[in-house]
Amino acid sequence: MDLDLDLTGRTALVVGGAASARLAVARFVHAGAAVSLAATDPADADVAGCQLVARPKHLAGWRDLVDGIDLVVLVDADADEQRMIRAAAGRRTWIVTETPAPVAPIGTVTLIGGGPGDDGLLTLAGRDALAAADVIYVDRLAPQQRLREFAPGAEIVDVGKTPGHHAIPQREIERLMVASALEGRTVARLKGGDPYVFGRGGEEVAACRAAGVPVTVIPGVTSAIAVPAAAGIPVTYRELSRMFTVVSGHAPLDDAQLAHLAGLGGTIVVLMGVSNLPHLTAGLARFGMAADMPLAIIERGTQLSQRTTVTTVSEATELSARLRVASPAVIVVGEVVRLMHHGDDADRISRDVIALAGE
Repeated sequence: MDLDLDLTGRTALVVGGAASARLAVARFVHAGAAVSLAATDPADADVAGCQLVARPKHLAGWRDLVDGIDLVVLVDADADEQRMIRAAAGRRTWIVTETPAPVAPIGTVTLIGGGPGDDGLLTLAGRDALAAADVIYVDRLAPQQRLREFAPGAEIVDVGKTPGHHAIPQREIERLMVASALEGRTVARLKGGDPYVFGRGGEEVAACRAAGVPVTVIPGVTSAIAVPAAAGIPVTYRELSRMFTVVSGHAPLDDAQLAHLAGLGGTIVVLMGVSNLPHLTAGLARFGMAADMPLAIIERGTQLSQRTTVTTVSEATELSARLRVASPAVIVVGEVVRLMHHGDDADRISRDVIALAGE
């Protein structure tokens, strides 16, 4: 549906099979219309939110059915299409067409990378997949501000996790996805960032494949690059940083890993690392990283409340505690952090908070 109309209180007649018309019905019900469904066999139909009516067999019956209807939505009218169009034209009733929803014994699962938080960074492919979904399993860090707008016909299930608290375990999320697809539903799994960057996307794909469920992955804009960019920090810069390393800070790194990072050079980007920041900075310093190496902590990246704290490896722990830095946040360690000053006193690293928006 792509109509710039206020359908609140209007009447809509959807013409199509119960299964193929299910998303169209859900979208128009969400838009506020009173929806009737002219199904092939109303006795077999099971579509929530609408009144079921039998398809007329003759033109006069279609005229009676269309009488008083504000909008006719054609999904798959088959042999009745021309009679329905003639009846609607005679009553000067608007007609729009909708793509039939998939109908198959086994549904599909699509993993969608939602990007770092700003819903404007959700890809076009991701939006299309949301619009086609019967059910969406959504993570806490996935963009949700306009989710109902993007997927007005879908059931939305919150399976988000917070640090240290997984209300729905990962294996249960996978079971729910697979079960929905085996019921013939079109499933979308909306995740923050990119599904394959610390998003357990590989595990979810494996679970679908093991159950024989068709699964695809739509890449997303990863916060490892996008969030530093939103703060004005390029993760690479000619003659300054020829590489960047992305690290999960969910669990403490061991000494071998810390020593490798400290000696690697380039830029270090740490995701999910706020709680282990003291361990990280102490370890980097212990294995030779300069105490005055620039470090930035970007909270709620790309969102209106984004906040960037610029400090150094030696002072990051004390300052982050004083400022009550909290997840979600991306930590950037390296000389590229200086570039966010855009040449203004670039040799000095500010110990203050730089609030890009919201403060």
